[in-house]
Amino acid sequence: MKNTELSDILKKVADGEMSPAEAAKRIRLSPYEDMDFAKIDLNRELRTGQPEVIFCLGKTPEQAAAIMKRMAESAELIIATKADPAHFTAADEILDEAFLHSRGLTLTYHEQARVITLQRPGRTESTKLSGLIAVVTAGTADIPIAEEAAIAAELYGHNVSRIFDVGVAGLHRLLDKLEEIRRADVVIVVAGMEGALSSVVGGLVERPVIAVPTSVGYGASMGGLAALFSMLNSCSLGVCTMNIDNGFGAGYLAATIMKK
Repeated sequence: MKNTELSDILKKVADGEMSPAEAAKRIRLSPYEDMDFAKIDLNRELRTGQPEVIFCLGKTPEQAAAIMKRMAESAELIIATKADPAHFTAADEILDEAFLHSRGLTLTYHEQARVITLQRPGRTESTKLSGLIAVVTAGTADIPIAEEAAIAAELYGHNVSRIFDVGVAGLHRLLDKLEEIRRADVVIVVAGMEGALSSVVGGLVERPVIAVPTSVGYGASMGGLAALFSMLNSCSLGVCTMNIDNGFGAGYLAATIMKK
């Protein structure tokens, strides 16, 4: 349930078009919908300002697609993360052209970020907010997770600057982009291997830094644990750390900070 739906219910009660008992029933039944394999949190947008996000990892393509179709009945923005091409194919089949057209929605697969979006065409431009979020990567191999963060921030209405492959192995590359990074209101730093870039950036800017460790690396990088521990132990102030490969969480957090 969205704020507009709740306001509509309350207005109908005030105008005598709906009884308090019926209004209570509508509101009481709205918290979630049980689909057997999933319980969709229909009230999340009312509580947090954004609807539930579908995490595709571990879900079959058919399950993810069914959830998207149910959410499309009321939500204006649906995001599915960690989605494989098979998830998109299933969504494309169940969300046929007639269904999408009737709701004015467009289905898109962002292959590099592994994100599926369902939204109105032009919605992002119409909801664009002021301010800038910089997404910075240590290496090219970190870009898929960075793109997940950048797309999330853009979907929530924010301008994004992408600054890729400026890791500490060639520090002059970072320094060359420092002024551009400093223009941002929030900085997301995505790095694998030893994850040192977030500490360096944190010591050079006066903005919040969101560090995202990636599973990029080999040997003692331990699937991203080395970068995670490095970021958690950062001596730079103003650096917060997401879980390994959680680009979407970083984009969401950056957008939340920008709201204030």
